[in-house]
Amino acid sequence: MASEAKMPARDYDWLIVGAGFAGSILAERLAAHGQRVMIIDKRPHIAGNAYDRFDDAGLLVHEYGPHIFHTNSTMVFDYLSRFTDWRPYEHRVKGHVDGRLVPIPINLDTVNALYDLQLTSAELPTWLARRAEPVENVTTAEDVVVSQVGRDLYEKIFRAYTRKQWGLDPSELDASVTARIPVRTDREDRYFTDRHQCMPLDGYTKMFERMLEHPNITVRTGTSYADIVTTVTGARLIWTGPIDEYFGFSEGRLPYRSLRFVHETHDVEFFQPVGTVNYPQDQDYTRITEYKHLTGQTHDRTSVMYEYPAADGEPYYPVPQAESQATFKRYQALADASPDIWFVGRLATYRYYNMDQIVAQALATFTRIERTLPAGQGPSTASSAEHTVIDA
Repeated sequence: MASEAKMPARDYDWLIVGAGFAGSILAERLAAHGQRVMIIDKRPHIAGNAYDRFDDAGLLVHEYGPHIFHTNSTMVFDYLSRFTDWRPYEHRVKGHVDGRLVPIPINLDTVNALYDLQLTSAELPTWLARRAEPVENVTTAEDVVVSQVGRDLYEKIFRAYTRKQWGLDPSELDASVTARIPVRTDREDRYFTDRHQCMPLDGYTKMFERMLEHPNITVRTGTSYADIVTTVTGARLIWTGPIDEYFGFSEGRLPYRSLRFVHETHDVEFFQPVGTVNYPQDQDYTRITEYKHLTGQTHDRTSVMYEYPAADGEPYYPVPQAESQATFKRYQALADASPDIWFVGRLATYRYYNMDQIVAQALATFTRIERTLPAGQGPSTASSAEHTVIDA
């Protein structure tokens, strides 16, 4: 990463707002193709919501909630492997339901445990079908669930959790909220089933540091767009922040749900049996994550994080309702009328993406940007997609 003293502001080709996945990947790609980049972030660190750090006990924790890397895209995996080695990790989640810990998503063991049954995989579909409620037009998050598993499982596992997460009843939310949650008839208890499931061996922040370690890149954290916009003149702009903020909220504020995180350290080796335990019933928090499961770190103490949904705070989840989408479409029209500005990432496109989807979007965006670069500019250094997967 270049220091600003070595690169006057007027000499930048690009200003990138936001040093999370989208912004950092585009900074790396542009720098590798000879472009001079300043990337800024209003937070005091790089890596966006994937930022991790060592706490006072020396335990590696994720500052903004658990980030578990998984993808079926070898292209995405190979790209990130230029900047990190990997630790294999398959995420497992349990739900604290009716006083028991049961697998989430619902599988054969979940049903058998909650109802004191001994169903087989062959019998479970019939059992669920007898309890499912036919829904002629599936339009809401509630419709999706009750039409698959019936009212009782919906109430036990989905309804209160969704109300906590979104501040709305599932009947008020778009079907997309629960449409991608699987119901399994076997004993598969992995939360994800992607081809590549792993964690950066040295953490996400180290991966981002390597991504941005290029002489053509200047990083300024603790810096907002308003702080720098009059300084970096003539540079092309990539915006990864909230799209409504860029346009001065002219079409109204887009609604988001936020999160509040409470970190605790305990004098035990492990606090819970899996990386994440969901609490879909009475508690105010939605889940507890224990990071040692994710990182593989060996330590005689452990750190956990309680996750509390909130109406106000940093924007995390776009609210999936028709009204919010209508507002976003007005901002999208303004973005389409601004061809010299590239809007990339979750906040700029008002859509929830998994990490691998953001990586893919950023790489696809660079492919389009590359066509606009001066002729003859190509990668300044050879790129390698070699990677190592380290067994735990």
